[in-house]
Amino acid sequence: MKVDVYDTYAKGNSGETIHFDVLVPDSTEALSALKFAREWLTEIGVSSDNLTQDRCNFCHTENASEEVIQDIQENGYSILQMEGCPQPQ
Repeated sequence: MKVDVYDTYAKGNSGETIHFDVLVPDSTEALSALKFAREWLTEIGVSSDNLTQDRCNFCHTENASEEVIQDIQENGYSILQMEGCPQPQ
């Protein structure tokens, strides 16, 4: 499965930068990736109000790992946590 990767930055509740990638099936609309990013932020207890499309940008397309495929099948998207995330992977 090919996935589109959206490089995403948000501000945490204390003003810290949260950096993560949203992985979605290839050819998914950018607005859907933004929606998924906001959904995930809400799930981790961070306000998604300040996340705008210019902070959730298409980066590239790649082959998905089995873990990413499973996440997408269950949730419609997968998150790759990086800087400032609650449980970086």
